[in-house]
Amino acid sequence: MKKNKIFFWSATIVIFLFEAIMPLCTLIFSPENFNVGTKPLGYPDYFTYALIICKLLGATTLIIPKIHPKIKEWAYAGLTFNLVFAVISHAVVDHNISYILAPVVVGAILAVSYIYNQKIKPID
Repeated sequence: MKKNKIFFWSATIVIFLFEAIMPLCTLIFSPENFNVGTKPLGYPDYFTYALIICKLLGATTLIIPKIHPKIKEWAYAGLTFNLVFAVISHAVVDHNISYILAPVVVGAILAVSYIYNQKIKPID
């Protein structure tokens, strides 16, 4: 059980750093670069703000231990949709394998978090 918790918290903290802290810090400390990932894809700036807010809320939901399991499921789903559409957007527009692989790697870490969350949560 302890091994499962270590895997869950390690993966979840990485997700929190990549999906919540990094975009928020970019917005606060380097606002001129807040849309560096979405502008080349043709998305408007307001979409980037919405994406940052949703990623922040979703990743924060994952690290709150006592949150309702249904809300956590929605957070995992939302973050997964974000990463799937990032892969699609980069594959269609950029054709750059490093831009395509980055969300795939983060998605794999998100999958580890989800799998180990299922293993450590109490059975109802």
